[in-house]
Amino acid sequence: MSLAKNIEFLQQLPKMPGLDVLDGFARGPRRGIRTPLVETTGFGTNPGNLRMFSFVPEKLQPSPALVVVLHGCGQNAAGYDFGAGWSTLAKHYGFALLMPEQQISNNANGCFNWFNADDTRRGRGEPGSIRQMIARMTSEHKIDRHRVFVTGLSAGGAMTSVMLATYPEVFAAGAIIAGLPYGVAKNIREALNGMFQSPTRPGRELGDLVRKASNHRGPWPKVSVWHGSADRTVNPANADEIVKQWLDVHRLPASPMSEGTVNGYPHQIWWDADGETIVESYTITDMAHGTPVGIAENDERYGTKGAFLIEAGISSSYHIANFFGLTEWIRQPQEAARPAPKRVVQKKPRAPTESPSAKLIPLASPVPAWKPDLGPVLWPLNIEKKPEKPQTKRRRGIDVGAVITRALTAAGLKKRARKK
Repeated sequence: MSLAKNIEFLQQLPKMPGLDVLDGFARGPRRGIRTPLVETTGFGTNPGNLRMFSFVPEKLQPSPALVVVLHGCGQNAAGYDFGAGWSTLAKHYGFALLMPEQQISNNANGCFNWFNADDTRRGRGEPGSIRQMIARMTSEHKIDRHRVFVTGLSAGGAMTSVMLATYPEVFAAGAIIAGLPYGVAKNIREALNGMFQSPTRPGRELGDLVRKASNHRGPWPKVSVWHGSADRTVNPANADEIVKQWLDVHRLPASPMSEGTVNGYPHQIWWDADGETIVESYTITDMAHGTPVGIAENDERYGTKGAFLIEAGISSSYHIANFFGLTEWIRQPQEAARPAPKRVVQKKPRAPTESPSAKLIPLASPVPAWKPDLGPVLWPLNIEKKPEKPQTKRRRGIDVGAVITRALTAAGLKKRARKK
């Protein structure tokens, strides 16, 4: 997006209905709805100043797994859990749940700061806090260290990319919903460019961003990517870039090894030499920005629709839990456990000529030219703006620096300094 377009958008911020257009349980559960999440304090030095919420069901699997779930902007842990249904899944399938929560003192919209340099590095900021929470959960509940997973929506999806890249030895797999690749933004301008334009980068360049984020050299986490083809907040092309990034990390070919549909939506798979699925992608056709919810393959419903929780006839939470290998154990006190139904996909033989340099097949069928719908999810705009030198006035007397400063101030989007 050009600077002129960014300025035009920023000028409209004071005129917008405001950030309060989010549904009630986008910020938290409706009144009268009880959350099973409990808060834990004193889990470490907490360099990112986050809050820790968790849910541990009464009955856990023999080697308990842990799923870390990161909410989107304008949401909190309880609200996203209520909408996406993760605590219901945790209770049904016997795994522990960790839901970090952003604080308004860190970001005015409650977004994880996936674009701040201090919050995208191993051992620092928000990733450091989340890692400390995982250590607390692992120790306290005897979590199997080989069964730790992470997923998130939007800014939480982008932070999922951060966690997978900075702590690859911690996670067995991750799932990114409407997010961005790791390392594509270090400031506000790059964040806007990544969200709206999603510049195409070589796979090796994207893979190097992950490899340089730690000293880890494998094995790498498996990755599931979800994105709506009608998303006007985060360009769907970001899904292609995330897939490309992790295909390069895993040294997999660009062409999918299997293509089919799940609940009517395009699904692509890449597997390793042992036939294990390593990277997969779902394109939710005609869906806007959000997490897809619906009836799961076991005929159960996990979660409910709301702001950025979209009824799509497919339960992303269930399929992600299945990708993590968590749906084979079912708590059934009065009858023998039965295996969960297997997902059916159409497979095609792997072409002998495929190579990592092959052209990446788009994740969705061609759609009209993408235009951003900035709406209420203004997640990368909550960073303190450094003073800029006065710029030459444009037509109609617009002072670029002054317009941006006034817009951010009027909308209350200036990031507050983090308490030390």
